[in-house]
Formats: sequence, C-alpha cells, structure tokens
Amino acid sequence: MSGDAKLELLRRVPLFATFKARDLELVGRLADEVDVPAGRVLTREGEVGHEFFVIVSGTVRIERAGKLLNTLGPGDFLGEIALIDGRPRTATATAVGPARLLVLASREFASLTGEYPDIQIEVLEALAQRVRHLDPDSGI
Repeated sequence: MSGDAKLELLRRVPLFATFKARDLELVGRLADEVDVPAGRVLTREGEVGHEFFVIVSGTVRIERAGKLLNTLGPGDFLGEIALIDGRPRTATATAVGPARLLVLASREFASLTGEYPDIQIEVLEALAQRVRHLDPDSGI
C-alpha cells in the first residue's frame, strides 16, 4: 500500500479525521500493514487490548457473547479505544477470510502522544465528539 493510500485510510477513522497532515503522517509511520489468515482472532472479548486495526481488505466479524453484532469491511476500524484506555475488549473480532490490516499498537501511540502533545489534544477532542454523538446529554 502506498503511503498516500495508508494516510487516506487513516484519515477516514473518526479518531484521526481532524489531524493535521503532519500528525497523520506520524501516525502512519507507526501503523504496520499485516496479512492475517481466515479465522484469525484479532480481539477477544474480556481480554485487554493493545492494538487498533483498520481493515484494508477482507471482512471481520464482530461478536459479543457469541452473538453476531456486526461485519466490518475495507475502510472500517476497530479497537480504537484500546489506544487510550487499555481496558478489556467488549467484543471478539475474527477475520472471516484472509484480510489485510493496518495495525497500530497502543505502546507506540502512547509514545507518540507523549512526544507530541498536540496529537494527544486532537485525540481527546475526537473522543469527546464521539461521546457527545453517542450520548447527546453528556455535554451538560
């Protein structure tokens, strides 16, 4: 995947949508492109998460308590909250078939936000917008 395509994919993620070009490039340098086989479990409900994923190609099934919640495809993402809080996953994500992913580890992301405080502010603002969208009464 070209650098421009990687950055465009990252820009579609709400967490990074408002990032300045330079900040998005810094995130892009940390994101690894990986291929996973069909059946690979990316996240397991109840286990602590340390990675964020953007789907480049393929399909990922999302389940909670064994029930299908959603199916994600190219351009979709999962695990973004693990970049911030490192708490247990709320769902299990499994590659339905072979998939290509961009993977960003929380440790590297934490290092980046520590070195570039403006990125940390952008992340906090994006999360606040997401909470406000999910719960309109949260801004009281």
